[in-house]
Amino acid sequence: MKTESALEKILAGGHLAVTSECGPPRGALPEKIKEKAGMLKGYVDAINVTDNQTAVVRMCSLAACILIRQMGLNPVLQMVTRDRNRLAMQSDILGAYSHGIDTMLCLSGDHPYFGDHPMAANVYDLDSIQLVQMVKGMRDEGKFQGGDEILNPPKMFIGAAANPFADPFELRVARLAKKVKAGVDFIQTQCVYNLERFTKWMDGVRDRGLHEQVYILAGITPMKSAGMAKYMKNRVPGMDVPDEVVKRMSGVSKDRQAEEGIKIAVETIEQLKEVEGVRGFHIMAIEWEQKVPEIVERAGLLPRP
Repeated sequence: MKTESALEKILAGGHLAVTSECGPPRGALPEKIKEKAGMLKGYVDAINVTDNQTAVVRMCSLAACILIRQMGLNPVLQMVTRDRNRLAMQSDILGAYSHGIDTMLCLSGDHPYFGDHPMAANVYDLDSIQLVQMVKGMRDEGKFQGGDEILNPPKMFIGAAANPFADPFELRVARLAKKVKAGVDFIQTQCVYNLERFTKWMDGVRDRGLHEQVYILAGITPMKSAGMAKYMKNRVPGMDVPDEVVKRMSGVSKDRQAEEGIKIAVETIEQLKEVEGVRGFHIMAIEWEQKVPEIVERAGLLPRP
């Protein structure tokens, strides 16, 4: 089904899409979101707004998305099932759509144990795949999950995440297939450092014809330092940072490590452009949004359609 989403139009037009993200502030600071989004204007097609990422309290994704929409940009509402039941999620989706927000990313969310409120209760009324199904039902059938008709159904372009690097690797393609069956329109992947493993995953995706059923945007995160590379390799679950990447970051002087990280990100994009089925890039420059324009430009992704 066609939606009004600017991101869908770019992907459907056969262009390589570029998305990025803003982490909302840990306070009632609308100017912080506007500042971050302003850095990305003209360089990306849509801006994800994270939803209490890493189970740490921040300004809600919906409010931040409204601020970005008011700037004339295209936000992607991220929604985790950890914090809300299906009543709250459906009402937030209607609220988002009423503000012209027509693209969303459906996620399960990190366990509260990892965040700043380890005592918080999990909700997980639905998982991410069931959330995709619910949003699709709202859009295509015009019905709430309880069965009642929706007045002016939200025509959402539905996204989800995929991690080609989590174990067991052999189930990664099957999990993507489940999300495709549930009705997902686009996928943003975990950040790619291990190109060999990502390419192997994409082989499996193409073997099942999934690349023709869903738009896949490869995740890119530029590293600021060798310390960040080591931390992501050793401490972040589901992340695959090869030794060569850590060595390369450690092999330059400290004042040149940030530049090396950007160089790796640009080279990764260039290589991924050649992988059949990759339809764009999701650049997650964590608290480093000012570098996204440079990465987009150096990777030959300008001008945007």
